[in-house]
Amino acid sequence: MQSGISASAELQSAFKDLLANPSQRGLLITIENEALKPLTTLDSSSSSFHDDLSNLAPHLKPNQALYILLRKDSSFVAVTYVPNAAPVRQKMLFASTQRTLIKDLGPEHFGETFFTTEASELTAEGWKKHEAHTDAEQPLTQEEQEREGIRAAEAQEQGGTSRRGAGYGSGGSSGVSTNVGEGVEDALRKLGEGAEGGELVQLKIDVPTETIVIESVTSGVSPDALASNISSTDPRYSFYSHSYTDPATSESKSAIIFLYTCPTAAKIKERMIYASSRQSTSILAERGAGLSIAKKLEASDPSDITAETIEAEFAPKVEAKSTFSKPKRPGRR
Repeated sequence: MQSGISASAELQSAFKDLLANPSQRGLLITIENEALKPLTTLDSSSSSFHDDLSNLAPHLKPNQALYILLRKDSSFVAVTYVPNAAPVRQKMLFASTQRTLIKDLGPEHFGETFFTTEASELTAEGWKKHEAHTDAEQPLTQEEQEREGIRAAEAQEQGGTSRRGAGYGSGGSSGVSTNVGEGVEDALRKLGEGAEGGELVQLKIDVPTETIVIESVTSGVSPDALASNISSTDPRYSFYSHSYTDPATSESKSAIIFLYTCPTAAKIKERMIYASSRQSTSILAERGAGLSIAKKLEASDPSDITAETIEAEFAPKVEAKSTFSKPKRPGRR
């Protein structure tokens, strides 16, 4: 579950120099043209690891992610610095490529990995707090760190997606900037205008261009067949027109359901992108295409979406009433 980016020949050479030169404290690395590349080396100005952290300050930008390799004792610490103001795509790439960085340079060289969003944690005082924390708790595994990255991407999304020149932000926030491919809004608009149920419009994200595109438009899909029409290996946004009988009036009606499926087998990078664009895709459908979304469902596996699941969403809600039981009189002694 990696991004596909790998260490460049320049980085491999720079890291060999770092290994051979004890006077160098560290190496700064970035992602450029789909490859890991060296930026600059950090010389030691002190024999103290904590004191040398002050040399990092000029290189830490509030909107630029970095990998920082730091010599500490007999091994290296691999720091992933991803500030909150960094672009969303950059956050995802750095989070999903950390494991590749370690693997390509040799995991035997690294005694610790460290992820941070705050430059203040890369100071002597901040690092000492980090050490105290790790002494108190077991550190997260790599897989746990990746899952945390996905949850962070979901939490940070404020909603809103934009085409070039057309925004759908909410609450004054630009949200995640995602391009919208040709025909997407028209397909969603036609779905909303259709009188019959069983229409399914599936959207996917073209990851390299961060563009929402049409995966498929299918007619005559019954609720029983819905799961088999959705990918079980890749995330999808699906909009489904469901026909049902209104239990209150016995009238035949149709309603739009927004389905977000994200299989656990999907790549970490894709899971993060889809998670952080989920709400903005819903806003695109509602504001851009005029869809009225009646229900929103999520599932890790499309097989979890069954006819029974959908019917339950439109069944009348029955409130459980509790009765008050009069307490029994105490028996005579």
